[in-house]
Order: sequence, then C-alpha cells, then structure tokens
Amino acid sequence: MKCVILQPSYIPWRGYFHQIYKADVFIFYDDVQYDRRGWRNRNRIKTPAGVQWLSIPVLSKGLRTEGTPINEIEIDKTRTWREKHFRTLRQSYRKAPFFADYETLLTQFYERNDLLLADFTIDLTIALSKELGIEKTVFRRSSDFRASGRKTDRLLSLLQAVGATHYITGASAKDYIEEEKFAASGIALEYMIYDYPEYAQVYPPFDAQVSILDLLFMTGREAGQYVWGTED
Repeated sequence: MKCVILQPSYIPWRGYFHQIYKADVFIFYDDVQYDRRGWRNRNRIKTPAGVQWLSIPVLSKGLRTEGTPINEIEIDKTRTWREKHFRTLRQSYRKAPFFADYETLLTQFYERNDLLLADFTIDLTIALSKELGIEKTVFRRSSDFRASGRKTDRLLSLLQAVGATHYITGASAKDYIEEEKFAASGIALEYMIYDYPEYAQVYPPFDAQVSILDLLFMTGREAGQYVWGTED
C-alpha cells in the first residue's frame, strides 16, 4: 500500500497533486511546526504583470513559539484576503479557456469563513484533487494518529499506523531521510521525479513553479495528462 505524507499547502503546484495521485493513502502532515516562509499559506500565479504571490494572512501571535503546529494556525479574519484572492484570480485568468469551469468551486471556497488555515487549505486541496479526476486516494491527517518519535521515526510511525508498505516522497528528502530505517522496517522508499511537459499559459514565458490552478484554467479536464500522463 502506497502512502505519501506532506504538509498541507495553499493551492499547491502540480507535483503535489502527482504525489496525491500515486498514493493509496495521503496524509496531510498537519501537526508539525508551521514554517512562516514556506508554502503553507501562499502560492504563485501568473498575472499580466508577471508572477504574483497569493498569501493567506495568519495571526502572528505565538508564531515565534517553537513548535506551533500547522493545525493550530489561525487565519487573520481582520483582513479581506478572500475577496482579493478571488478577484486577482478572476482578473488574471478570465480569458483562460477553462476558468469558468472552476469559478463556482472557487466562489464556494472563498465565501467560507474558516478559523484555521489547515481546514481551508486541506479541504480545497481535496476538492481540487477531485477536479483532477483523483478518486481512489484516501485522505487522512497526521493529527488523527498518535505518532511517536522524531523525523524518520515519526514518519515510520505514521506509515505503520496506516499499514503502508511503500512510501513516496520528494527528491529533497534524500538530504535528511534515514534510508536504513526504512529498509529495517520493510517499507519501500520511492523518490519522486518531477519531469513535466510545458503547456500554453495565458502570460508567457512558461513558468512551471505556479499553482495547480494555472494548469486547470488552461487545460481543464486534460490537466492530468500534464502531470501523471499515462501512468497506471
């Protein structure tokens, strides 16, 4: 049984969804420390003025405390970010071939009033997975389990909790993962290879490091062909 464990992110890029596609069980790693400069609350889109960040404002109180977990980070409700994000997406992609196909879904999410960042980003990621045609993957949160240990040991604890026999992770994990512990546990280890074709974008030149929304708006139901292609 194949498993992926990744921190929840805001409208992530296509490599994130490729891992979801490959997994039988996908675990949102939501009870590890929040990183203020990562992808938990922000991502990039293309606009007429170039690449732009969309960032969800979060309450800064307590973020300097070591160990604040992602699933306790609160959205700053004093900021009108929802309206701004949706307006920016609409202004930037209204001429994209398939923007209208996803406008209703996005409207529903940007009208939500979530207290916690992870609740919003996780639910949106699951909804976008379905739009990509991903049906078989089971979604869980690491906070649902009582994982023990640190780093590799904690990952193994989660994998064993769901009965995983195969763990899929990004190539950057080679820098810190303890492969010998996976071998000892009998869990196979696979590193992702991100090698995706280009597709037409509203605003050239092509940029691969943007949100999955860019791909969906431009290719619609064919988006999966630009991520996992003809993989079984």
